[in-house]
Amino acid sequence: MANEQADEELDLGEEKSGKSKLIIIISIVAVLLIGGGVAAYFLFMGDDEEAVEEDAATTEEAAAVEQGPAQYIDLKPPFVVNLPGRPSLLQIGVSVRVTSEPLAEFIKHNDPMIRHNLLNLISATDAKSLKTRETKEALQAKMLQELNRVVKELEGPGEVDAIYFTSFVMQ
Repeated sequence: MANEQADEELDLGEEKSGKSKLIIIISIVAVLLIGGGVAAYFLFMGDDEEAVEEDAATTEEAAAVEQGPAQYIDLKPPFVVNLPGRPSLLQIGVSVRVTSEPLAEFIKHNDPMIRHNLLNLISATDAKSLKTRETKEALQAKMLQELNRVVKELEGPGEVDAIYFTSFVMQ
């Protein structure tokens, strides 16, 4: 009987130290996992911010390189459209201002599509309304907006700065 009590006491001690070792090991693993997760978070988040800053700096440098002196591109021949109402014929000479060589080449290359969209816009205008300066300026703004929409749709390099009427004849 003394042997049985001694065995029970020894078993209890072994189980107790085994459980405490298991708890300590689990605690250490949990602390390491949490610490690793926090370290990974800061490492990866720091890299993303630096990458975003580097990308922004590169984009600004590229934009600064692309921007140059203003270039004026004549859209030739002049636009000639029949308008509803009287006078019924309108001829408009148009020039556009850009500040980058790639955009200038893009506009020259896509001239047929640009002319198509601008002709549709102009031909929808009422002739009587084009007699005032305000409506001419409104047409000019709509044409600029349409031109930039076409450039964006075709994934062109930038935006057109301005559009100018170089001639404006109604008959």
